[in-house]
Amino acid sequence: MMKKYCIFALLLFSFQLSRAQIVAGPMLGYSEMREVLLWVQTEESAVVKYNYWPKGNDSIRYSTEAVIAQADKHFIAKNIATGLQPGQIYEYELVLNGVPQSFDYPLEFETQTLWQWRTDPPTFSFAVGSCVYTNETRFDRPGEPYGASYKIFDQIYENDPDFMLWTGDNIYLREVDWNTRNGIYYRYTDFKRQPELQRLFARTHNYAIWDDHDFGPNDSDRSYWGKRWSLEAFKDNWGNPNYIFEDEAVTGTFFWQDAQFFLMDDRWFRAPNYLKDSTKDYFGEKQLDWLIDALAQSQAPFKFVIAGGQVVNENGLFENMSTYEAERETLFKRITDNNISGVIFISGDRHHTCLRKLERPGTYPLYDITISALTSHMAKPMDVERHTKDLIQGTIVEDLQNFGILEVSGPRTDRSLKINIIDNEGKARWDYTIKARELRKPRN
Repeated sequence: MMKKYCIFALLLFSFQLSRAQIVAGPMLGYSEMREVLLWVQTEESAVVKYNYWPKGNDSIRYSTEAVIAQADKHFIAKNIATGLQPGQIYEYELVLNGVPQSFDYPLEFETQTLWQWRTDPPTFSFAVGSCVYTNETRFDRPGEPYGASYKIFDQIYENDPDFMLWTGDNIYLREVDWNTRNGIYYRYTDFKRQPELQRLFARTHNYAIWDDHDFGPNDSDRSYWGKRWSLEAFKDNWGNPNYIFEDEAVTGTFFWQDAQFFLMDDRWFRAPNYLKDSTKDYFGEKQLDWLIDALAQSQAPFKFVIAGGQVVNENGLFENMSTYEAERETLFKRITDNNISGVIFISGDRHHTCLRKLERPGTYPLYDITISALTSHMAKPMDVERHTKDLIQGTIVEDLQNFGILEVSGPRTDRSLKINIIDNEGKARWDYTIKARELRKPRN
């Protein structure tokens, strides 16, 4: 009798597993020369694995280890594809409960190239965007919807970037969300299940930081009571390769070919905006020390520092770093004193796009590329921001949602960055080129 019951229970469990459906994904996380992270979320418990093979040669197949998507992680599964070769494109298939899943778009990932000591670094491109509001009428504020169409993700997909850099406010936590762990996970699921995201997720690698709206309430800071829930949800929902401080902050770094990216957290250590302290923390001492160390050690011609809010904007408005003047001055001084070359800031948050350039006597200028918004409501810069000397005229986009495609190219000793800004209609709005050799202290 007991044997029959066990067999029945096993059959019932297998049947339940076989019904698992995909909520979101598969999504590509980080890419390295020998491994790639793959992510998926299912509606209920499922055994998840992937098969993969060099593109065009499915006679050589590899498989990830199986992972069980479980309820305590909201049925999210992360698998690592290993045994990869550098500089290759692989096709892959998602297998749930032993059943290969079918999609009407290609599933491919790429590994980074082993170019060092062999060739010039490859040309590559990456997409940049921030501020993704997903309308949900029953939980939104009354009135005009705050979010726009998701069609912008079709435009990004058509530009075929190597990876996507999500620069904060990737979800908008609301009053019903931020007081519970389940509420935060719910909001991620509502964002990631959108149909227009799926083919982009499946073929483009993804890296992310957060800003206030995916950290906690509006303008939230280190005092936010739910930040450990937010950190757990962030780590489960994104595929960054590392976290410098492990159990606090989303700070990390990664390379793509010869460029290095420094993923900064402008919330975890941040003092409240209105705290009466002239030396208050923005990134915070521990994170700032790590950044300067990492920048000083890096040999990358372009060192992209990714932050949720603007760093270069000299106007002490809203939440840019100028409102934390002492730490901003310390950051700039330490970059100068340590003769760190190649620094470029990338930011989001402001619901408009612009390029700012801070001239620094005796050394190279600091750029800040602000790109916003992907689907959220657009906002105009303040009048004073339009006329300050750090703004590069003609780079404000304030009428339509937009994204950036940034291209790094050229020989190893003369790399170039081309910034392309494209709106959600697919129209090119402006472009601007920065040479790596322009981001060095002039020789005497």
